[in-house]
Amino acid sequence: MKLLIKNGTLVLPEGEIKSDLLIKDGKIAEIAQKIEDDCPTIEARGKHIFPGLIDMHVHLREPGFEGKEDIKSGSEAAVKGGVTQVCCMPNTNPVCDNAVVVSYIKNRAKEVNLCKIHPIGAITRGQQGEALSDIGKMKSAGVVALSDDGKSVMNSYIMRLAMEYANDFGLKCLCHCEDANLVDGGVVNEGYNSTLTGLKGSPRAVEDIMIAREIALSESLGIPVHICHVSTYSGVEIIRSAKARGVKVTAETCPHYFILTDDIITSYDTFTKVNPPVRECRDVEEIIRGLQDGTIDCIVTDHAPHSAKDKQVEYNLAAFGISGIETSLALSYTYLVKTGRLTLSGLAEKTSRAAAKILGLEGGEIKVGAPADLAVVDFNKSYVIDGNKFVSKGKNTPFNGYKVFGEVQYTLVDGEIKYKTE
Repeated sequence: MKLLIKNGTLVLPEGEIKSDLLIKDGKIAEIAQKIEDDCPTIEARGKHIFPGLIDMHVHLREPGFEGKEDIKSGSEAAVKGGVTQVCCMPNTNPVCDNAVVVSYIKNRAKEVNLCKIHPIGAITRGQQGEALSDIGKMKSAGVVALSDDGKSVMNSYIMRLAMEYANDFGLKCLCHCEDANLVDGGVVNEGYNSTLTGLKGSPRAVEDIMIAREIALSESLGIPVHICHVSTYSGVEIIRSAKARGVKVTAETCPHYFILTDDIITSYDTFTKVNPPVRECRDVEEIIRGLQDGTIDCIVTDHAPHSAKDKQVEYNLAAFGISGIETSLALSYTYLVKTGRLTLSGLAEKTSRAAAKILGLEGGEIKVGAPADLAVVDFNKSYVIDGNKFVSKGKNTPFNGYKVFGEVQYTLVDGEIKYKTE
């Protein structure tokens, strides 16, 4: 099986080059200025060949919440967004805290056969924070990491044990940082706009306290830890200081945290309700600086699709979450690359290569011998985001009406075309 991509601009770690790319048996076989081969061809003149995105923080909802999303609809949304590998969080029903659920997810991923799906196992049984899940059996079944995402493991001793056991099996803990006691029902950032709207605020300290704890445990034990969806300027500073001391900490953020401020909540639109909440200009600027200087390693979506009934209620009762996997690349390009904050190669590092390194996954960059997980993208093509046109079941985006650049034309997984724009 061969496929030739002609006249594209390859986005490589060292920069951009115009080149042809030959795929053979699912791998990148050759990169050269001119390749001639009698095989199917994609003409990519004026387009960029981008490494397939690796989204290490996604909620696919299956099993148990298929009304919000399922593995098929989530995979379709992923490849439309140029995402070739997805790591799915365990807050399903039943919770992904055992080998049976892990195997179910992997088998469903094979049946759907669109993007590569890697289950993340729960740190604790039922995500209750009280007893460790069966980490060894989940590792054997195929998990790539552990997380109680949606909740912090509040018991520090349990968290210490989790990090030690996970490390023994070559896994990392991906930590949702939220002090459950301090949040006290907060639904938006605590500040001027929470006062203005009368919505209960959640202070930055809710997140920062738990970031500091996870880093303290990591430093004490000498074990790597990963911080999920960083939203605060002070959290970035804590992580930056830890990295300077040599602590084995990595971190992620999402497009809504480097684009939006809590001014959006004054509309009372429940599509703006996300956890952690979007915050203020100071936070946005520091998160962008964190991306620039390497404090924040990668960009993820925290794709959290919900049905209409979950969002069409009062703000306080609405579910937290944004559906973001279809728009992440375009938003990141528009607000980071077009504004000069990152290079295109730097964006590829944040959306693809870094996640592969953090989780030990194959792929994440374009080189001979690597899996042909690629997105052919027209970064000159603009469009206006319309959540009603999402292929995801979740239409809940706060970016409706935003003009963005970067349309995915093709998505290839192991050299097979899994998405092609109409």
